[in-house]
Amino acid sequence: MLSRPRRNRKSAAIRGLVAETSLRTSQLIYPMFLAEGKAQRIEIKSMPGQYRLSADELLREIESCVELGVMSYCLFPVVSEVHKDKYATSSKDPNGLYPTTIRTIKEAFPDVCIMTDVAMDPYSTDGHDGLVEGGKILNDETLPILAAMAVAQAQAGADIIGPSDMMDGRVWHIREELDKAGYADVSIMSYTAKYASAFYGPFREALDSAPKFGDKKTYQMNPANIQEALREADLDAREGADILMVKPALAYLDVIKALSDTQTLPISCYNVSGEYAMIKAAAAQGWIDGPRTMAETLLAMRRAGASTILTYFAKEFAQQFPSGI
Repeated sequence: MLSRPRRNRKSAAIRGLVAETSLRTSQLIYPMFLAEGKAQRIEIKSMPGQYRLSADELLREIESCVELGVMSYCLFPVVSEVHKDKYATSSKDPNGLYPTTIRTIKEAFPDVCIMTDVAMDPYSTDGHDGLVEGGKILNDETLPILAAMAVAQAQAGADIIGPSDMMDGRVWHIREELDKAGYADVSIMSYTAKYASAFYGPFREALDSAPKFGDKKTYQMNPANIQEALREADLDAREGADILMVKPALAYLDVIKALSDTQTLPISCYNVSGEYAMIKAAAAQGWIDGPRTMAETLLAMRRAGASTILTYFAKEFAQQFPSGI
């Protein structure tokens, strides 16, 4: 045989030379849950190793992660019922928990990248990502609320705004309001293809933000569709998005690949709570090698075309693979 593919696999050094895909800590964004109060470090049972953290504990956790090389974070606020209403009013309060914590983080760690979440559900008594009237989620009436939320986050020092609501036209509306307010340099990572997925269960427990009625299928995407994702990507790109995201990731590698092949913007993906929980649960039973499965899963997302991955494994990956893979 003249051609022997195994010659390129015969040692670790040679495998490294011909590796087609790499994964580094710098390509990961660590999603973290922000809780009210002080000295709060509450483990999320369905997400072993993940916590609801008060601002003081969050700062300590970020410090330990920065030492490992984790430089990008996405924050999700856990909002008590007393601060929720129909119009998500507290989401735009510049002195609220979320903006205040963003400012504190940027003061302590000016070089880290802070990504935020823009959607009504953490702050809404209805638990939906948009404004609810008569049992319907209203699209256009939601956009000013989202834009005001985004501006408040930008004022606090957010580097990347992450609209996760899936309302039509929200990227354009947010971009316009950010620019008007003087934040033209603040990026938008759009949740472009966010599917109505069963993999979000642990996240909703962590945030206590499940819908009070119905589901999110009228605005999140049908898992059966991929052409629709291409259409969403075209729209978001034209409306001013800087990065396009696919969520979830593991069951949607084909969608990541399709967007990577057809768009010039960077493609991100979200390795969601259910995907994380499955690996953790199986590893706890001794059924799989946890670190290797984590690495293989994240590498698959990179191989599909994701330049950036939001993952709860970010810190663990940095610990296990400090030089990347």
